[in-house]
Amino acid sequence: MATDWNPSLYLRYADERTRPARELLARVPLERAASAVDLGCGPGNSTELVAERYPDATVLGLDTSDAMLAQARERLPGTRFERADIGTLAADRSFDLVYSNAALQWVPDHEMLFPRLFALVAEGGAFAMQMPDNQEEPSHSAMRETAKDGAWASKIGDADKVRARILPAERYYDLLAREASAVDIWRTTYHHVMKSAEAIVEWVSATGLRPFLEPLDERERADFVAAYTARIDAAYPPLADGRRLLRFPRLFLVARK
Repeated sequence: MATDWNPSLYLRYADERTRPARELLARVPLERAASAVDLGCGPGNSTELVAERYPDATVLGLDTSDAMLAQARERLPGTRFERADIGTLAADRSFDLVYSNAALQWVPDHEMLFPRLFALVAEGGAFAMQMPDNQEEPSHSAMRETAKDGAWASKIGDADKVRARILPAERYYDLLAREASAVDIWRTTYHHVMKSAEAIVEWVSATGLRPFLEPLDERERADFVAAYTARIDAAYPPLADGRRLLRFPRLFLVARK
């Protein structure tokens, strides 16, 4: 029972989700760009940053979610958005900037994917990407533990394998270094202050929790979320003011051609 992405739920934490996109773009070494593509553009919050940074560029946003694309078109009516799968993009066109914020973790086989995406970069251009590297954080290990514990285990199956395996930073460097003039790669761990355990659950419900909930009926979803929330409550204890601190590692890369 697959469902489309929920832009409203995703954007409840728009500031926190957009901050890495902004910090990634700040490290892109291009003073000017005539063309740019935002891979996995979502509701257009990252595309908006690219368009503001390069006002003279022709900017294209790509995503597989019709709901996200509708939100992006509403946000940026003057920008072109298309439905497209990052995993099957052909190198039949090039862009000065190939940009992706928090999307490539949903695309398999990074050993093949990253060189293919870099091939989309025009000479003198750049490939810039950021993706969550949080599969071993309690927020995500609790999903797997909850999935194994309930009567829903057979329905959920290997939901955690929907996301790609994140490679070591050294491997991403090696994948691009021979074709790139420079590769900048770094890892940042954000610590998001959240109101409650329920707020953490709400955050991941828009992204990482989706593959675990999609196979379940309404009652099973409610039971799963309750069991998962109990684990999150224990994994992220209250701070002095009652709030919780959500650790969120992300991997960044900027490669210049």
